Amino acid sequence: MALQANALQALCRRVFAFRMLAIALGAPVALGRTAPGAPTYLVAGAILLTFMLSYALFRDWERLGPLLLRHRWLLACDMALSGLLLVTATPESPLGFVSLCTPLLAGLVYGWRGSAVYAALQAVAVAALAGGLTLPVLCLVAGAAGSSLRDLLFRFGAASRALTDTRARLAVAEAVRAERERLARDMHDSVAKTLHGLALAADALARTDDPDAVRRQAGLLSDAARQAAAESRTLLADLRTQPDTPDTPDTPGVHLPPELHRLAETQPGQAGAIGAEVTTSGTLSPLPAPVARHLLAVAAEALDNARRHAAATRIRITLTATAADTDTDTAHLTLTVEDDGRGLPADGPDLAALRGAGHYGLLGMAEHAAAIGARLHLGPAGTPASPARPGTRIRVDLPLAALTPEGSP
Repeated sequence: MALQANALQALCRRVFAFRMLAIALGAPVALGRTAPGAPTYLVAGAILLTFMLSYALFRDWERLGPLLLRHRWLLACDMALSGLLLVTATPESPLGFVSLCTPLLAGLVYGWRGSAVYAALQAVAVAALAGGLTLPVLCLVAGAAGSSLRDLLFRFGAASRALTDTRARLAVAEAVRAERERLARDMHDSVAKTLHGLALAADALARTDDPDAVRRQAGLLSDAARQAAAESRTLLADLRTQPDTPDTPDTPGVHLPPELHRLAETQPGQAGAIGAEVTTSGTLSPLPAPVARHLLAVAAEALDNARRHAAATRIRITLTATAADTDTDTAHLTLTVEDDGRGLPADGPDLAALRGAGHYGLLGMAEHAAAIGARLHLGPAGTPASPARPGTRIRVDLPLAALTPEGSP
């Protein structure tokens, strides 16, 4: 409504600006054709009165316009002033076009009903004074034009509101979807894995009769339960705060190599799990915390899949920083996790099928990579140990330009 009101207000002021321009251009001609003496004073007085009233409405339309909306009869005074010009200066003079402003203004302010009344009255008055049909027809056209402009503005305003509401609903839906996916990833990366380890420890506890093994497994169960509780509290805290707040200039970056070494070590409770070899190359600068968190989540998921599902006997993590070779090339960071397990299909997994089957690990890796503008490649390893065990290679390519202020994720 504010947009419509402002547009109508601007158009109404343009009507008075047109009237003042017509008066200024037609006054010399009208006064030149008037007989000296009283007729000249009469015409000059009518011109001055109409011009001053038009100027007052042009300047203070914000205050005087609402009066016309509440009291429609006030526009009859405006019609009387234009009629005074027609009587004193005759409709054949250039001041005759001033009569078009009243029906045009009526159409803008009152719509087609008000414009029909005022345009018809103005046309009859002009026809009675002028004796021709051109100016009366123009009065009717002006009224129709004013009401059409008003209708167009209101339709445009309604369409704008509908578009704004639709965009707002889509933005809310997208925000809800993104938050649901983030929460699902966080639960899969933390609580779900801890609970899985808790279940494995409980199964091992049920199968042993050795008192020392029972105490050891009970300790592992207790540690895993405490870790699950801590991770749950972290997720609840993230739901009440903004988890990915922008880094401030004073926020220290995260060094990936130490974090990758920590992930590569076997954790307590990972019975039969194997460690991983970590190799780094290039100049590795600290990364923003959100970027590092997504990369570490991909690495952790890849390690977990290799240990739990692929039955791998060897896992290697490679982190490489490559400088730009040419002016058109960009420096990038590559994180690769490779194992000699059962492997993935040659053309990579079907993420849509994984979503439908309830396998969210690989899907979460793809979402982690997309969140920081990286490219994720899933497929068999380059040098399989045997045709039956092609191994798996998971590679994340992150353009370092995405870490600049201009391209920050």
